[in-house]
Amino acid sequence: MMRSLYSGVSGVKGHQTRMDVVGNNIANVNTTGFKSGRVTFADTLSQTQSSASAPAGNLGGTNPKQIGLGVGVSTIDTLFTDGAVQATGKNTDLCLSGNGLFVVKNGNETYYTRNGAFEFDESGNYVMPGNGMKVQGWMGTNGTLSTTGAVTDIVIQNGKPMEAKATEQSIYSYNLKANPPIITEYSFTNGTTTYTRTSGTHDGYYVEASTSQPVTVTFSDGTKTTYTSGVYTIGRSLPVSTTFNYYDSLGTVHTATVLLEKAAVGAMSYTDENGNTQDNKTGTAWAVSLGSTAAVKETDGSTTNYSLGTHTLAFDENGVLRTATNFTPTDALTYDSDSAIAQADMSYEPDDITASSAATIKLTATVHAPNGSTRPQDITLDYSNVTSYADINTINATANGNAAGTLKSVSIDSSGVITGVYTNGVRQSEAQVAVAQFSNISGLTKTGSSLYQASNNSGTANVKTATDIGCSITPSALEMSNVDIANEFSDMIITQRGFQSNSKIITTSDEMLETMINMKR
Repeated sequence: MMRSLYSGVSGVKGHQTRMDVVGNNIANVNTTGFKSGRVTFADTLSQTQSSASAPAGNLGGTNPKQIGLGVGVSTIDTLFTDGAVQATGKNTDLCLSGNGLFVVKNGNETYYTRNGAFEFDESGNYVMPGNGMKVQGWMGTNGTLSTTGAVTDIVIQNGKPMEAKATEQSIYSYNLKANPPIITEYSFTNGTTTYTRTSGTHDGYYVEASTSQPVTVTFSDGTKTTYTSGVYTIGRSLPVSTTFNYYDSLGTVHTATVLLEKAAVGAMSYTDENGNTQDNKTGTAWAVSLGSTAAVKETDGSTTNYSLGTHTLAFDENGVLRTATNFTPTDALTYDSDSAIAQADMSYEPDDITASSAATIKLTATVHAPNGSTRPQDITLDYSNVTSYADINTINATANGNAAGTLKSVSIDSSGVITGVYTNGVRQSEAQVAVAQFSNISGLTKTGSSLYQASNNSGTANVKTATDIGCSITPSALEMSNVDIANEFSDMIITQRGFQSNSKIITTSDEMLETMINMKR
């Protein structure tokens, strides 16, 4: 009789625990990043009246006779299913999806959380504003991120300055048209005399057009155009003008212009991608020249001189840029001495085709300040990404370097990279948020304030980027609680009925005990 009382008591206590968990779930239905819990029951020890016996002789086997002694709480599990994503519009809020947690620190103590309601404090620390714990990740260095080292506090001070950085490289990309029309003839009038130069007889002759000396140019496609500016060379294409902005050591912006002219060349030799030498191959070559040989006057009163030297870009028969040798130009450049514009007064002069080509060229810009000081600067022009296919001309140059600036805003992407936007227009990676993954995430210990700590059964934290461990981050959003109200209400009804049933066991057992006691009277 006493067994049923104890069984009823254990059932009441077990269902009370389950109701406590249900109540906690419902209380946290709107808690950011909250993970619901559940209770599972298991029967306790059973009292054996008789053991099982094996079949013997003419008798069959018998089963054991056991009386259960009640129920116990087997587990209280934390369910780490994803909650719904709720947009907030706050750019420092993060919603984490997948099997991972954010890493935060309080001194030397490390905690983990799904609550991504972060913001920057007065000192630029990226923190949980409710308790000041610092979000962990990897800090960038001049826009370069490395996630191989240990994590550290993320600190991005508002108004962070960026120093001016002189341009060191200008990278050319896309395509240089392989089949532009070639100049086959030009004519101009100097005074009362008209001069005509034609290919074959005057290959390599060049002249500059002006309003006082227009030049009529005939191309290989049969078209004819009259120009009042520019330099035109028999046997070459019209110059392709490429410009790019660059910065000096003080952060002052300048503009450089480089011209490319297709020229006729003979066979060439080059080394292919497999290291084999290819001889007597056909291809195309482009002469590289400065857009102006005169000093450029700057707005601050200084002047800038450019020096480029003589360079050639050579492309093979497949339009691939090669480090080529042994090709010979078919034109020798000759200034047209009948022109009214003296050679020394020309805006620029075309450069010769050299006997070899390379993918990188050095451009030197020297700023002459009004006080007499000079600031020379070398810029590498990198053409290694340029191709030369037919019909399209999309070549473009982009230089590095920047003026001085200050941080004005940040944005965060789905991999947790925090990008800073500066007043000088530069965008660079400032930091990346770390994400921890555990072998048994349900084994973490809750410490309150939506925080967890590692336990003996959670495993060791594997701290990586969100992408590395298969998680994703939604910026400007928070993860809602994963509590399902309908499910909790159903559990509450079931738990209530279980509690009532076990209470009835106690009262019924008590009545039976009372009846037994009354039998003596």
